[in-house]
Formats: sequence, C-alpha cells, structure tokens
Amino acid sequence: MAIPVEAFYLTPGATGSLQQQIRAMVTQGILAGRFRPGQRMPSSRGLAEHLGVSRITVTLAYADLVSSDYLTSEGRSGYFVSENAPRAPKFPAGPPRAEAVDFKLLTGGRFSNAARVARPEDWDSYPYPFIYGQADPTLFDHQNWRQCALRALGKRDFAALTSDYYDRDDPLLVEQLLRTILPRRGIAAREEEVLLTLGAQNALWIAATLLLGPGRKAGVENPGYPAWRGVVAATGAEAVPLDVDAQGLSIAGLTGLDVVFVTPSHQCPTNATMPVERRVALLDAAARGGFVIVEDDYEFEMSFLKPVAPALKSLDQGGRVIYAGSFSKSVFPGLRLGYLVGPPGFIAEARALRGLMLKHPPGHIQRTVAYFLGLGHYDTLINRMKGAFRRRRQMMAEAIAAEGLEVAGQGGFGGSSFWMRAPVGVDTEALALDLRAEGVLIEPGRAFFAGEGAQNYYRLAYSSIAPHRIGEGVARIAQAVRRGPKVS
Repeated sequence: MAIPVEAFYLTPGATGSLQQQIRAMVTQGILAGRFRPGQRMPSSRGLAEHLGVSRITVTLAYADLVSSDYLTSEGRSGYFVSENAPRAPKFPAGPPRAEAVDFKLLTGGRFSNAARVARPEDWDSYPYPFIYGQADPTLFDHQNWRQCALRALGKRDFAALTSDYYDRDDPLLVEQLLRTILPRRGIAAREEEVLLTLGAQNALWIAATLLLGPGRKAGVENPGYPAWRGVVAATGAEAVPLDVDAQGLSIAGLTGLDVVFVTPSHQCPTNATMPVERRVALLDAAARGGFVIVEDDYEFEMSFLKPVAPALKSLDQGGRVIYAGSFSKSVFPGLRLGYLVGPPGFIAEARALRGLMLKHPPGHIQRTVAYFLGLGHYDTLINRMKGAFRRRRQMMAEAIAAEGLEVAGQGGFGGSSFWMRAPVGVDTEALALDLRAEGVLIEPGRAFFAGEGAQNYYRLAYSSIAPHRIGEGVARIAQAVRRGPKVS
C-alpha cells in the first residue's frame, strides 16, 4: 500500500530548509512505525504539489534518504521504504507510573528553591526585551562562525572532533587562551594553570565545590549574582552577604571568611567597576585574612567608555585568586564554554573534579572556538558589539533621562545593562508582570539581594533589543512606574 500524501505536512516556523524538513518527516515516520518497510512513497511530483514546493526539492530529499538507506529507488516504480531502514525498538506498554517518592521533600528543594531571575522562554517574540545576556542575531558573525565550525568538522580535525580527551582540553584552544585572551587582562599563565569548563557557571561551581564545605564561610556580594548563594548553599557552607558601593565590593567586614566571590570588572548587577586601588586593598585583605578570592570576570570585553581595568588575577602575587572567564557574553550564551585560571595545584584538583562530572567540553565546540579566535573573527565580533553597545547605551541613557527614571548603578566602563531603582513602594515583580502584557520585558531586582531584599530595583539590558525600539520601550516602563504596582 502506498503512503498517502496527506501523511505529510509542513509545520509553520519549523527550522531547517524545505529539503531537511521533508527528510525529517520521512525519517520520523519510519522510526515511529507509521511508514513500514516496502511501502511506496508518494511520487516526487505528487508530494511537491501537496506541500507547495518544487519537485527538485522533493527529489533531492528522496535521494538523500536513499543514500542513508531509509528509502530505496526502483526506477520508474518510484521510491519505497527500505527493508534495512532503522527501526525503533518495540517494548510492551508498562503499567502507569506512580509518584511513590516525594523528591521535593527528599531533596529539601535545596536547588530548585534557589533565587533566580525569571525570563520567558519566548523572550525574542516580545517587541521590547530589556533582558540580560542574550545574543543579538544582527551583530553575530554567522558566516565566519559557520566556516570555523565546518573546518572543525573536516578530516584533518577528526581526532579533535571524535576523540575522548579524558580529562584534557583541546591544546589549540588552550594556546589561544594563553596567547590572545588572558594577556589582554594582564594575566600570564601556563597550560597547567588553565581548565576549560561548560561556561562560567560550571567554573564557579567547580571552584566552590573545591574550596567550600560544611563549617566554611563564603563572602558574596549583596546585591550580587543570585546563583552564588545557591552554589555556596549546595556545598553546605554559609553565604555571608557583603555590601557593595559605587566602587564595587566593600573591603569592610572581610573577616572570618574562607572564600570571597567578586565581580570587579562589572559588578553584578550594579555595573560598578572596582578601581585598581581597591583591588590592591582586597588582595591585601585576603593575605591578612587567609581567604581565597574567586574572580568572575564577565563582560570585561565590553569596557568601551574607559580603558579596561587590569584583572584582579593580574595583580595577584600570592596565588590567592581563582579567575573565571566565559565566552557566553561575548560570543553567544548557548555556547556554554568558559575557563578557570589558577595555581597548578588548584587546577589539578579542578580537573579531577570535572572528570567526575563530564570529562571535558565537546571537542567540536572547543576546536571551532579555537579557529574563531585564531583567525581574528573573535576580535572583529567584539569590536562590532562594543560599537553597537556604545550607541545603544547612549540611546538608553537619553531615553531614561527624558522619562525621569532613576539609574541606581554605575556602569562607568560599559557593560550591557543599567541597574535601576523605582520609587519606594513600587514592587518591580508586579511591575514586570504588568509590562509583560505590553510587550516589555524587564528583570526585577529582588533575586539579586540576600534575604527578602529590596523590592523596587530592576535591571534593563540593551544587548538584545533593537535600537529603534529603545525609546518607546523606556517610555512604556516610565508610564508603568508612574502607575506604580505597589507592594501588597
């Protein structure tokens, strides 16, 4: 029996070319058992007319499926489902599952209850997305990234693509880090002082797991990166909130601590940049107090208003600073590739811990990034982003001033966001819900604070919003602030 053309349909918004979508329809039908071996496929002409595509598109899809042994071609008789086509295994239906264990109670919810900044998954469908950390497709270097990825897929790089590195990293990428990325932060490091991770979040988790545990104390910025408190709590250690001022982390109160987490380049979320004098004072405090510093150097590339400040790690003479970096903000967040830099003894332990979790980041990703760096595409991308962000920041600043909104943070060096303060009594979580109905996304600030935290702070990012929408988006925010969703 022939498979009817009605079994095929194109899904609006589906990814991939038409040829790829047709291939997916056929393979899914075969693997699901709807199309059985020996059944005849619709003719290329008939399927093309049914789907509203060219006949050559269907013919190419069929030919591709023949080469993969999903279909066979029998001359003028047409195409048939191959007898050798892959088939999904068949298992008898089991009994309905019962939720016999309350895992929320068993785990104590110690991970799912951690504070986090909520963002809708379909953020890019909103006309005014003032949300942080997402990539702008109009700025990304699609062509050169694709070329680097294809090169990394070639025969010459077959081992880098397919091999198990065990606990090692791609030497080509490590070399690029040592030669191009770290020196511009003033950091001179050796291969045994670098470990690649699945983003900065993974790097921070590894550092916290190694350095903390029950009975230990970690200083975290307040307000600060929300995940830090959750990471510290997962180790059984105590998270001690540390005040932040116009120059970043305050040096006062750094006593009785084992580890201090800090964002000196762009304090999260206030954007304050720690001056060199305070960085030196923080290192002196660490030497006196005997604690280790974990430096999260996110967004250092986006220093476009003033010359970039030296990394805290570059000033470290005693080996007390563990440096965490990432390509998530500079390339794209889905890349999930970061790195740790520290003394060889620390990196050796971090490498062993990483090996218990994931061995190493995917080889193809590592090699692609290595080529992207080595061929100069990364620096071109950074320059493009810095120019775009500088212009957007100016537009944001002008719109914010025109609407009478209050900037609470600093951001004297650049970055990609503003830290904002609404009038006392305005609940920015309620404000965010009201604005979402108007197509505007903002990030309420409560998650950045320890405890209950302030309710009238929020963050506005400009990395993803189209420049021509900035003015109208800020105007809508100002109108909603004046209406003022109040604290209940």
